[in-house]
Parts: sequence; C-alpha cells; structure tokens
Amino acid sequence: MEPIIIYIIIGAAALILGIILGKLVFAKNTQKQIAEAEQQAQRIIADGKLQAETLKKEKLLEAKENFVQLKSDHDRDVSQRTQKLIDGENRIKQKEQSLNQKDQNLEKQIKENDGIKENLNRQIEIVNNKRTELEKHQEEHIRRLEKVAGLSADDAKAQLIESLRQEANTKALVIQQEIIEDAKLKATKEARKIVIQTIQRTAAEAAIENAITVFNLESDEIKGSIIGREGRNIRAIEAATGVDLIVDDTPEAIVLSSFDPLRREIARLSLQRLVSDGRIHPARIEEVVEKTKKQIDDQVMEIGERTAMELGVHGLHKELIRMVGRMRFRSSYGQNLLMHSRETANLCAIMASELGMNAKLAKRAGLLHDIGKVPDEETELSHALLGAKLAEKYGENPAVVNAIGAHHDEMEMQYVISPIIQACDAISGARPGARREIMQQYIQRIKDLENLAMNYNGVEKAYAIQAGRELRVIVEADKVTDGDSDKLSFEIAQKIQTEMTFPGQIKVTVIREKRSVNVAR
Repeated sequence: MEPIIIYIIIGAAALILGIILGKLVFAKNTQKQIAEAEQQAQRIIADGKLQAETLKKEKLLEAKENFVQLKSDHDRDVSQRTQKLIDGENRIKQKEQSLNQKDQNLEKQIKENDGIKENLNRQIEIVNNKRTELEKHQEEHIRRLEKVAGLSADDAKAQLIESLRQEANTKALVIQQEIIEDAKLKATKEARKIVIQTIQRTAAEAAIENAITVFNLESDEIKGSIIGREGRNIRAIEAATGVDLIVDDTPEAIVLSSFDPLRREIARLSLQRLVSDGRIHPARIEEVVEKTKKQIDDQVMEIGERTAMELGVHGLHKELIRMVGRMRFRSSYGQNLLMHSRETANLCAIMASELGMNAKLAKRAGLLHDIGKVPDEETELSHALLGAKLAEKYGENPAVVNAIGAHHDEMEMQYVISPIIQACDAISGARPGARREIMQQYIQRIKDLENLAMNYNGVEKAYAIQAGRELRVIVEADKVTDGDSDKLSFEIAQKIQTEMTFPGQIKVTVIREKRSVNVAR
C-alpha cells in the first residue's frame, strides 16, 4: 500500500507542478501579447494623427481656394453692376441733355411762330382787301361783258350748260359704243365656251368616230337571226339596250350606233352572248341584256375601286367610285376621260408637293374634277358645276368641291388647290398627243401663229415652239426699243387670244438683241 500511496503522491505533486508551470507560461505569453497590442495601438494612433493632420491641411487649402474663387466672383459681379450703374447714369445724362436741347428748340420755335403768326395776320388782312377789290373789278368786268355780248350772265350760263350737255352726250355715245363692242366680244367668247362645252358633253364633234361600234360576224347568215321574223328580234334589242342596230350590205358586220358608249358596250356584249348561244328571241334578248347590264355595273365598280386604290385615294363614296368607273367608257376630244382624270390627279399631286401643299387632297380633286361629265341624268348645269354639286352631295371636302366647280372659272376660287386643278387639267388636255387633232389643221395653226407675229413692224423672225404652246418673236434692235418689246408682246398675245382658237395657252416671248460688230484688220 505504501508504494501506491507514494505513486499517488508523486502523481499529484507532478500534476500540481504541471499546473503551476502552465500558469507561469500562460502569464508570460499574455504579458507579451499585451505589450505587442500596446505597440500596435500606439502605431495606429500615430498614423491617425498623421492622416488627420494631412486631411486638415487639405481642407484648409480647399477652403482657401473656394474663398478666393468666391471673392473673385463677387468682385466681378460688383464691377459689372458698377459699370451698369455708370452706363445708366450716362444715358440719363444724355437724355437730360437731349431734353434740355429740345426745350430750348421748342422755346425758340414758339418765339418764331409768334412772329410768323403776326406776319400771317398782316398777310390775311392784305389778301382780304385785295379780294374785295377783285370782286369789285369782277362785277364791273361782268357788266362790261354783258354790255358787249348782249347777254346776261344767266343766259351765258345756260348756253355753256347746253354746250357741255351736248359734249357729254357725244362722249357718252362713244363710251356706250365701246361698252357694246366689249360686251359683244365677251358674249362671243362666252357663246363659244358654251358651245364647246355642249359639244364636249354630247361628243357631237366626232360623231362618226365616237358614236358607233362595229360588231363583227362569222357569216352573213347570222344577220337573219338577229333581225328575226318581221324584225322582232332587232326591235327587242334596240328597246332593251337603247342602241340603234344598222344592218346593211356591209359583209360580216353590224353597226351599233349610240352617243352613250356604255350602252354600246352593253349592246355589243349582249349580241356576242346571243350569237354564241344561238338562241335569239325577245325573251332571251331581255334576259341576256339584264345579265350584261349587271356585269357592266360590276365591272364599272371594279374599275372605280381599282383606280382609287392605285392612286391612293381612299374613303370615296360608292356613287363617286361608280362615276369614276364610268369614265372608262367616256372620251372627250378623243381623249379617254378616265386616263385624263388619272393623269390630272398625278399632275396635281406633283404640283402640290412642289408647293408644299396637301398632295393627297389635290390628287383627290384631280381625280374627281370631271365627274360631272358622267351623270346618271342629263341636266342643264355645266359639268364643272354639276360635279361640284355631286361632290358636295356625297360629303367631299369643301376644298375639293370648290376645285371641281372652279376649274373652268364658273365658280369663284376659294382654296389654294383650285388653281392647281385648273392648271393641271389644261396641261393634261393641251399636251401634244393628248387629244385628237388633224395634222393639216395643226400645221396650219402653227403657220398662222408665226404669220400673225410677222405682220408687226420691226419683227425679224417668229418661231412657234413646244408644239405651238410658245411663240418666240425676234425683233430688230434698231427699230424696236425695250419699252416697245413689252408693248409688242402684250399686243401679240391679245391678238392671238381674240383671233385664234387653240388648246391650253400660248406664251409670247419677244427677244431683242443688240449686236455691235467690227472687224480688226
């Protein structure tokens, strides 16, 4: 037992000694760490003081710079305000000096006016005295004249009034004659205009070319079937279509005659169906004609819709679209009305774009400007006024309505696009090849145009160019002055307007060139 106790005691002593040694080592390490921490803290404090000092210096330097900048701005503002005050004082001093000068001038003028007023009063008194003396001399002169002439003043006045009345009557007769001649001239122009429009509406100027359609047959035997027993078939066709059928000795052909091209087209298509079918009798004729009319109506609407779509004109009323389609079957002076309207619409859009205006509105007015030529019922109104009435009826823009009605000067132009429509309509109709004109007549018109200018004194040469739309007149510089050139241009234009008939307009250009030629030898 004793060795065990000894071992236990030794173990306990070793344990206690180990604990004591551990505490001594731990204490030593702790003191070392504390010393290192204190050294690190001192270094951190030193760095913080150094950074704080540096930051303090930077802030002080920045504050000084801001102060200097603010002071500079303040000094500049003060200098500018001071300069403005000085300028204002100078202006005030100048105004004071000007006012003082004006006051002095005004006082001087008042003094001068007082003198002038006194002088005027003296002159008025002298004039009154002279007037009194003049009235006395005039009365004495009148008495002497009455004594010499044997007439009183009242009799002389009566004779003078009678003489003036006769002279006024003579002048009035001259003026009246001039007014009558002018009225006749205008009436002739207006009558010519009305006649031309009437011809255009009825197409009577080209009745042979525009009033018939030739329907070709495979053989002359079909003519008998078309005529029918005692002519009942041909009468049924004429009654159903409103077209005259002319069956003569012309081989393998029947002539369809009507001023309405739409009716002629219906009759032609109906005859084509009847001949192809072979069954030709009154009941069948009426049935085929009705079907053909329906087909033509659909075709007209299709043409109108396609035209509006191609031109980019949207929102048209159905009736207006139908009228546009009917233009396809109408011609004016040999020019297809639909092609003319399309061309006018494109020209209007181009011109409106160049002028910075609404091109779509101008194109719409250009397309519809001649819808009065294809009415459902004939009226006494001109095609321009009728077209304006129809456009207004179907809700078109007031500018479009006015442009349609005014494109032949039958309505006052109230919108800017109206003269554009008028100009483009004339351009489309007057361009070379647009409308039918016999070559001999065209050449003769060109010759007459040049000969008309050659009849004036001083004209050396005259040339009609641009298909007769411009006349260039070359004058002799020795005989015609610059002022005479203006007068000559005006006179030739007036003579062309009154004596010649022409499409569109003719521009007269007078050219005067002075040439000095010398030869060096």
